[in-house]
Amino acid sequence: MSDLSRRDFGIGALTAGLAVSPFRVSAQQEPRYGGTLVATLGGGEPQACYVPAGGGPSPIFSSSKLLERLARHRMDGAFEGELAENWQPAADFRSYIVKLRGGVTFHDGQDLTGADVVYSVLEIWKRYADPSALAALAGIDAKEPDTVVFRFDKPAPPFFFASLLSGSANYVVPRHLYAGSDPAGNPANNAPIGTGPWKFKRWVRGSHFEFVRNETYWRRGLPYPDRLILRYVGDPAGRAAALEAGEIQIGVLTPVDLSDIERLVATGRLVATSKGYEDRVWATTLECNLRHPILGRREVRQALFHALDRDAIARTIYRGYGRAGTSPIFSANTAFFTDDIYRTDFDPGKAAALLDEAGFPAKGTAGRFTLDLVAAGWFAANGRVGAYVKQALEDVGIGVALSVPDRAASIRRIYADYDFDLAISNQSNPSEPVPTTTRYYTTDGIRQGVPFCNASGYSNPELDALVEKIKVETDPAQRRQLVAEFQQIVTRDAPLLPLVELDTITLAGIRVRNHSNAPDFAAASWHDVWLAD
Repeated sequence: MSDLSRRDFGIGALTAGLAVSPFRVSAQQEPRYGGTLVATLGGGEPQACYVPAGGGPSPIFSSSKLLERLARHRMDGAFEGELAENWQPAADFRSYIVKLRGGVTFHDGQDLTGADVVYSVLEIWKRYADPSALAALAGIDAKEPDTVVFRFDKPAPPFFFASLLSGSANYVVPRHLYAGSDPAGNPANNAPIGTGPWKFKRWVRGSHFEFVRNETYWRRGLPYPDRLILRYVGDPAGRAAALEAGEIQIGVLTPVDLSDIERLVATGRLVATSKGYEDRVWATTLECNLRHPILGRREVRQALFHALDRDAIARTIYRGYGRAGTSPIFSANTAFFTDDIYRTDFDPGKAAALLDEAGFPAKGTAGRFTLDLVAAGWFAANGRVGAYVKQALEDVGIGVALSVPDRAASIRRIYADYDFDLAISNQSNPSEPVPTTTRYYTTDGIRQGVPFCNASGYSNPELDALVEKIKVETDPAQRRQLVAEFQQIVTRDAPLLPLVELDTITLAGIRVRNHSNAPDFAAASWHDVWLAD
């Protein structure tokens, strides 16, 4: 690991004045074998070690150490094969030939074959993990034990296809253990058998998973530690104490309160980095319900965003661990982000003028109109953001009734009952915009009762047609231009925009080396992490 860079601590840590105890690893130092790596995450224990539908960050964190994907996304933005040695598209991009890596076995000794891939795609990916992305899949066949052919109804762009192969929940599972069962209820989910660098040993419920080195791993000589323990501590303060005491060596997905990061780094025993989340940037968003007659007016929605100081939200509520959001494609997405968009920067005067022009003049203490604001209660910070939004909108003459329901009630009100005018929510978008990002804005994303889709009711035939073009455009430069146009339309129409792009933080003991080296590090296999003396 080289000297810690400014990027290692992210905008937030720099703003917070994070104290660092720099260290250097000699270029001659070789990775060390042995030891036990103990890890945790900013979240609770999963319902199963592996959840076919993904299940959120916690089961993906645990399952990704045991199960592997066909491809992986690198920090430099390129894709490379994992269980796939390579893949090649047909001339019309309606099919792809995937060549599997030879000599790969599951933890029980069975060989990996194309039949495992076919089963995983049809019975896991298409049914549970990534059904929207696979809507155009016409079929998949194992032509040889080491060759699989994907067939699509429409052209599948290369970036889309590589993103599909490397999707966070798109693992290859052993067909011989899953075929004929309900994958969601298969007992193997609690003790997965995969091809990864770690083998399941035991699950002490309420405490930890214990994994051991896979001695027959296809990446010869890896992993380095003898054991990997995934420990679950129920609260951020407890995780902070365990990290400070050295009982846990690494914590991902912001395992502690933001207020504790500077203090822990100042001990000289831990480092903090926001690297390793480029593919999974979380954002806090504001969504407008266009079913409300006032919010159906574009100039009113633009005024709302002009009334909000997103830099102040990042600086105060998130203690500088984030930056103002501008676009539905987040700034860490080097493949598709553009700043050539319609901007709704903080300008209360412009907000007031837009509201006046829309026919909603200020009426003294009576205000212009009143809106119901729901701040989703799954993150404590959402309530504080809601309180700020309430005050900022009241400053331009809009009355706000704020509520902060719990997780279940928030999902019901926002995504099932559409019982909100404005909603503070959160989303995490991968580099590939289709369908995870686009479904918040397309008409077919309006799916009542389905969380984290288009709850605003925004429907724009121009945008829908543009997204259909993005889905099938195979020229990378042309596709980037189409995604730029998508961002321009959405930021102009403003049905849902990010308020803050959040810095997700990893805290690691100074003995932990080669961490944070993948753009979705928490969901990586950790095959090359090691412990120094």
